[in-house]
Amino acid sequence: MRFEQRLRDGIHSGAIVLAFRRWKRSQVAPGRRYRTGIDMVEVESVDVVEPSSVDADQARGAGYASVGELLADLRGDPTLPVYRIRLRRIDGPDPRDELALAASLTEADAAAIAARLARMDRSSRRGPWTSAVLALIADRPGIVSTVLAEAMGWERQDFKLHVRRLKELGLTLSLDVGYRLSPRGESYLNYVRPGERDERADR
Repeated sequence: MRFEQRLRDGIHSGAIVLAFRRWKRSQVAPGRRYRTGIDMVEVESVDVVEPSSVDADQARGAGYASVGELLADLRGDPTLPVYRIRLRRIDGPDPRDELALAASLTEADAAAIAARLARMDRSSRRGPWTSAVLALIADRPGIVSTVLAEAMGWERQDFKLHVRRLKELGLTLSLDVGYRLSPRGESYLNYVRPGERDERADR
């Protein structure tokens, strides 16, 4: 589910508790948690509704001044079902941030990360990529993603999507410009590549 800026800000302020989407099938599930880009939210319920059943209270709960404004803002094929999603903002830190700060890795931790990265490599149409991207970020922290993508010979958006997968494992952190390895990512790279760690320290 895409959380546009209007929706992100409204959820964060508490003004928005509902979202409406036209989908072939639901893209979220009740009880699951999602990141808006600012907060974590939990989906409390997902219902298919008739547009004619949407009332003024629901429109306000979705951040609109009127039902007409809400319906006019719906995107997608008008023949698709309309889903009403009830959202609840979750207080507390993003679990990815807590994971990223866990710098102490056991041998079992490192092995588990290596196994996850190996599966990501095997499933990628690009072939093995995780080690190269981690090493690139380690060597060039704070460098704009456009430059990093060019270094890999990738499109910028594709590069960012791949880095996001590493962030899900708590291995990278996003900066105002570019990225850097998280404490967990640094520990992992040091664990599996001690020779490269020493070379970087000497630069």
